[in-house]
Amino acid sequence: MSANPARGEAGLRVAGAALVLRPSFAALVAAEEELGPLFALVERAAARELRLGELVALFWHCLAERPEGLTREAFGEALAGQGLATLTPPLKLLLGQILGGR
Repeated sequence: MSANPARGEAGLRVAGAALVLRPSFAALVAAEEELGPLFALVERAAARELRLGELVALFWHCLAERPEGLTREAFGEALAGQGLATLTPPLKLLLGQILGGR
């Protein structure tokens, strides 16, 4: 599956697998349940105060499909191993979708 930016999706490569982040209503509600208000999340990101755990949680909830056997811990380790420079483009796309919608 490949990401469709016209649908607000972002692509992400984790452990050699191409994953799609899809900020659907259900995914964002699940993220908000865990992280608190999404607007506050966006504000923390804008203030450079977004924590790695928050980024992992947002991405985890927005995964369109999870590869079999992928745990959240392994997902987080893989993201941390990539560095923030690699994660910034998909994060920006998701935050833009949260603020602007489709």
